[in-house]
Amino acid sequence: MGFIQSIYIAFAEGGIWMWSIVIVHIVSIAIMAERFFQLYILRTIGQGQMVKQFENDIKKGELERVLNKAKGLSLRNPIATVVQAGTQAAIDMGGREEIQSRMDEILLAENSRLEQRTGLLAMLGNAGTLLGLLGTIVGLIQSFSSVANVNPLEKATLLTQGIALAMNTTAYGLIMAIPALIMYGVLQNRANQLSDDLNQGALRVFNWLSFTYDVMPNRTRRVKG
Repeated sequence: MGFIQSIYIAFAEGGIWMWSIVIVHIVSIAIMAERFFQLYILRTIGQGQMVKQFENDIKKGELERVLNKAKGLSLRNPIATVVQAGTQAAIDMGGREEIQSRMDEILLAENSRLEQRTGLLAMLGNAGTLLGLLGTIVGLIQSFSSVANVNPLEKATLLTQGIALAMNTTAYGLIMAIPALIMYGVLQNRANQLSDDLNQGALRVFNWLSFTYDVMPNRTRRVKG
């Protein structure tokens, strides 16, 4: 019996519960692919080191240069967006609180992007397992209820059909759930690493901007008309 034929028979015997798990499986694969691309291809660890290119300019008080450099990188690097927000606040004569507030606003949005949809994998993994379990229960109920009033020759066939439903849904539920739960842990760990790296880089920039704020005593706050 070929592999494709085996799968076809399993789905035929599993009924609606197998197709329910298929839907959950497709959604989980789509999320895993999208999150892997976002966290491993588009994002790289090293944001904390990347901010060093702004250090000298910030400490010299050349904030306009820092701002222009950050704008050139902001489309590719989250830390550049954070630097841009903090530097703009400093140029607008903001104090430490305003600088930190603007940087925290960007950090919150960036960290939220890192974590979005990853948590769904745990839910989908559990849903696949529970759907498999539900198929198992339905299959067993079907097996024992269908043989109550039939002749002995048909009992074996009905029992086989019910047990096949139970075993196929259980197996497929686990096949779907295990990769989803493993990838949930992997992607969550990656998101935490990227978040820590981004936060460390942002803290460095905030400290440098605070230092620049301290050594420019003649600054006056811009009066908004």
